[in-house]
Amino acid sequence: MDILKTTADVRRYRKENAQESIALVPTMGALHNGHLALMRLAITRADKVMVSIFVNPTQFGPNEDFDKYPRTHSEDLSKCKATGIDAVFLPDVEVMYPDGQEHLTQVTPPDILTDQLCGASRPGHFNGVATVVLKLLNLVQPDMAVFGEKDAQQLAILKKMVQDLNVPVDIIAHPTVREPDGLAMSSRNQYLQNPQERQAALALSGILNWIRDQVQLAGGALPQQEVLPLAAQRLQDLSKNQSQPITLEYLNAVHQDTLTPVEQLDQNTKVLIAAQVGDVRLIDNLDL
Repeated sequence: MDILKTTADVRRYRKENAQESIALVPTMGALHNGHLALMRLAITRADKVMVSIFVNPTQFGPNEDFDKYPRTHSEDLSKCKATGIDAVFLPDVEVMYPDGQEHLTQVTPPDILTDQLCGASRPGHFNGVATVVLKLLNLVQPDMAVFGEKDAQQLAILKKMVQDLNVPVDIIAHPTVREPDGLAMSSRNQYLQNPQERQAALALSGILNWIRDQVQLAGGALPQQEVLPLAAQRLQDLSKNQSQPITLEYLNAVHQDTLTPVEQLDQNTKVLIAAQVGDVRLIDNLDL
């Protein structure tokens, strides 16, 4: 497995494999089985698979967890090698942003995709995501890039960016990978320090499953105002019975392809949730 540290390394690797199809799996490291599932899918689609590991500072706000975000490079590289990855791009911040970040040219996704959901509480977050992903796509020049559906808003924004900017890459989505108890896999799950926090975190997937059950019991369609307020109340009631507080940030129903808000919950609907469990911000979503 090749370990690439600089942009020159990446360009040389791409040139040496010019006749091969390449899939890119962008990550911020702290790899878990969800990431490995993306890698295994990529292996089935391309001749070569490159994983990037980079904790991107431009997508973190001033009060967010950039400094404490888990960095486990040795373990990550071992997992990549065991999975059969061909190359890992492991750059420093100075490699990705050689002129610093203050006067950086950035990608600005459309407001309709960024002003809601996670973007409402994390201004500038998706500019940073889109910018670093475009930089990676330009560097690696992959035929395809694989992302997880857990980050549904991010996925929609990146699909839109690739379409609007005519980036010659296929965006491949992998379904959310979950723990046996239903918790969506996330690098931030490492922040859940005790069994009480871990148990409280299950409320997110539990509420999503409850909403799906209500829609199915109603025959496959239900006005959102008849179920989402009840779901939010259930989460609030559940929080009272937990030793760790659960603070709902949003619980929204949108069209599963466009992320536009919907009034009716049906088979074309995606329900997204974000909540603070203790000090840990978690997100999840479910297609109905």
